[in-house]
This record gives sequence, C-alpha cells and structure tokens, in this order.
Amino acid sequence: RPKSIERLNQTSSVSEFILLGLSSRPEDQKPLFILYPTIYLVTITGNLLIILAIHSDPQLQNPMYFFLSFLSFTDICYTTTVVPRMLVNFLSVKTISYAGCLTQMYFIYALGNTDSCLLAVMAFDRYVAICDPFHYVTTMSHHCCALLVATSCSLPHLHSLLHTILLNQLTFCDANVINHFLCDISPLMKLSCSSTFLNEIVIMIEGSVVLVTPFLVIIFSYIRILIVVLKIPSAAGKCKAFSTCGSHITVVALFYGSIFYVYLQPVSTYTVRDHVATIVYTVLSSMLNPFIYSLRNKDLKQGLKKLVGRRKPQTAPS
Repeated sequence: RPKSIERLNQTSSVSEFILLGLSSRPEDQKPLFILYPTIYLVTITGNLLIILAIHSDPQLQNPMYFFLSFLSFTDICYTTTVVPRMLVNFLSVKTISYAGCLTQMYFIYALGNTDSCLLAVMAFDRYVAICDPFHYVTTMSHHCCALLVATSCSLPHLHSLLHTILLNQLTFCDANVINHFLCDISPLMKLSCSSTFLNEIVIMIEGSVVLVTPFLVIIFSYIRILIVVLKIPSAAGKCKAFSTCGSHITVVALFYGSIFYVYLQPVSTYTVRDHVATIVYTVLSSMLNPFIYSLRNKDLKQGLKKLVGRRKPQTAPS
C-alpha cells in the first residue's frame, strides 16, 4: 500500500510537536541562549525608544513618524512571538503543544504581514510627500492615516486566520518533529499525513497576493518618486528627496529579501537552509529597524536625544 495510506490508517494522533531549534549540538546552546536575549532586549529597547520619542516630540507629529511608531510596536510584538519560544527551546524544553504551535504560527503570519503592509503604507506616504506635496496635508489626513493603519492591521489577521484554519483541518499521525525553531506553515505541512493540496493552492494564490501586493505598492511608489526626483534641477534638491527615502528602502530590502527567499519556493524544497533567512525577517530586521531609521534621520535622532536626556543640563550660577 502507498505510504500515505499506511500513515492515515495509524490510530495515533499528534498532541504536541518537537522543535529541533537552530542547532542540535549541546555546545551551541549556551552561546545562543546568551545571544538571543541580548538581541531581544536591544529590539525591545530600540523600538520602545522610537515610539516614546515620536509621541513626546511635537516636531515628529506627522504621518511618516505616525506609521513608524506603529511599525516599531509591531516589531516588538513580532519579536516577542518568536524569541521567548526560542529561549525555552535552548533550555531543552523542545516540545510545544498543538494549540501552542498553531497560535504561534497565527501571530507570526499576522504580525509579519502587518509589517509588510505598514512598509507599503510608508512608501505611499513618501510618494504623496514627494510627488504631490501641495495635496499632502489633505491626502494624508488624520482620518486617512488611521484608516491605513487599521487596514494594515486587520487584513493580515484575516489572512493568518485563513491559513491557520486550513492547517487545522489537516491530519497529523506519528511524525511530530519540526526541523525548525518556530512553527511555520511549510514544515508543518510536510508532517501532515493527509492531502495538503488545498493548502498549497491557497498559499500559491491568496498567500502570494498578500505577500506580493504590498511589495508592488512599494515598487510603484518608488518608481514614481524616482521619475519626479530626476526632474529636480538641483543636486541638493535630489539629495534631500532621496534622503527621506533611504532608511525605508534599506528596511524594505532587508525584510522582503529574506521573506521572498523563504516563501517564493515550493513547500517540498523547504529545508534547514531557510533558517538564516527566517531569522533575518523575524528577529534581525526588527532589531535593526530603529538603528536604520534613527541614524539616517536628523529629526528622529534629535527626538531620541531629547528623550534620553543627552542635552547638557543648565548649571545654576555660583
């Protein structure tokens, strides 16, 4: 009989999964356990400082920083979904319940796609600011900004809910070892002993649309920005226009480069080599975003200096 039929006839069912983690070598566990809490603390601190600086400085009260504050908040939640579970795995507690695994997968997809949508919204904001500056205030009104953020948060949750429900319909027999450090849809589908045809079709159609559409918005926005900027006669004007986009382009390249590497490939080819790319978009990009934005943005850098009290206190006359 075919192997798939034999697995379906087995009476056992999976109530928990085993996450193999980043490395199975015991000598790697302690260095990784030290490294990732450090990354986590830097990520939380950096993004929290960005949020506090934006909300405390009147000069940063505009749509660009409004979207950036939500991106930082999403990055905090995103990293919290991944890193604490990794730390538990380093302590040799490699099992995760079936419900816990699906819950982690749900939030990874919901928050990851929220990041993607917010990056598209920020690109649209730069497009309006550079290509249609006279209508910027009316186009990017408080109502419009709130609507864009609400859409960027709600649609990814619907997308994630769809894939979580479809995955929950699959049957898992004996195989419960996930060769990964988190619960991702591709390695989970490889463990299923029932047909994953519908899941793969939905991933290829709906999943690709959700992943690629924000990226296309970003590409379209920057093509229009490039056309407008190249028409600016002065070199100083061109540099000023490009400087407002440099940080965002860097973040987009880091985030989408790693995501496309992992997900724009067949499920059957998903291997341990994708771990590094997954770490980039789930952990490292969230840590690096505050540095990328603050180092290249004078207003935000000044806001951070005010927040942490780096200005010299005035001394009373003797």
